[in-house]
Amino acid sequence: SWDGLRWLEINPRSLRLHLTPLDVSGKLNSMIDNPRQAWVFTSATLAVGDDFSHFMSRMGLSGTTALTFPSPYDVAANGLVYLPPDLPEPANPLHTGAVMESLAPMLKMTTGGMFCLFTSHRALNNASQWCKTNKKALLGRKLLVQGSMPRDELLRRFRESGNAVLLGTGSFWEGVDVRGQALSVVAIDKLPFGSPADPLMMARLEYIRREGGNGFAQHQLPQAVLAMKQGAGRLLRDPSDYGVIVLCDPRIATKSYGSTFLQSLDPMPVTRSIDDVSAFFARHNSAQAIA
Repeated sequence: SWDGLRWLEINPRSLRLHLTPLDVSGKLNSMIDNPRQAWVFTSATLAVGDDFSHFMSRMGLSGTTALTFPSPYDVAANGLVYLPPDLPEPANPLHTGAVMESLAPMLKMTTGGMFCLFTSHRALNNASQWCKTNKKALLGRKLLVQGSMPRDELLRRFRESGNAVLLGTGSFWEGVDVRGQALSVVAIDKLPFGSPADPLMMARLEYIRREGGNGFAQHQLPQAVLAMKQGAGRLLRDPSDYGVIVLCDPRIATKSYGSTFLQSLDPMPVTRSIDDVSAFFARHNSAQAIA
């Protein structure tokens, strides 16, 4: 049966049977399709570019008016996307160390803080170990690592420090609001594709395949793009904010789907030159000092 994924949760004193639906569009459509009421769905992460088809298909929506609006902030002037060159592939054991090596020079360019967001706890731990081994590279900045204390306490210390380096995973990709130059760099280590070994992911991909669809194009890719937008959205939280998003996954340049991720960050300019990053910060730091 493909009505959902059946799975067990075993605890010392209990056994739970779960049924996780693979497609809820039909049930949601029956709830939403009511002429006596209107529904409005709004979020910064509903569309892939200007395309709402992924969200609409999962929600069972059809014949729906969809609108996108540009950011009220001057994103083109206040944001920059940096793609560090010559990084190893994400599966390479040397990837995390190379990511941290590419980020370290940026600490000399800004007095603000840095979020380093990772897609796995293994990468987070590798980055933490790199920072301990290369303390001088942090230029005396406070290092805050997810798991060392509660999230709210980490965020409080990050804001108060004003120039800290924070290493985090999933819980820091969304629902985090740090305004001003306490956060001027958001670095993402890998494109946040869901694990193909996850049972629910496997079941959904198989369900889509049986329905005649393409699981990567219809599910994995849009989910990863929306997750990346969530992470990148930590950067510009105020009209006066400025900063750099660093995408440390070389697949953005080598795979055909890479452009889909970059388009989701429009109209931020994109560069592969660290000199452009330095010039960006110099220009904004100077403008802030004059102001």
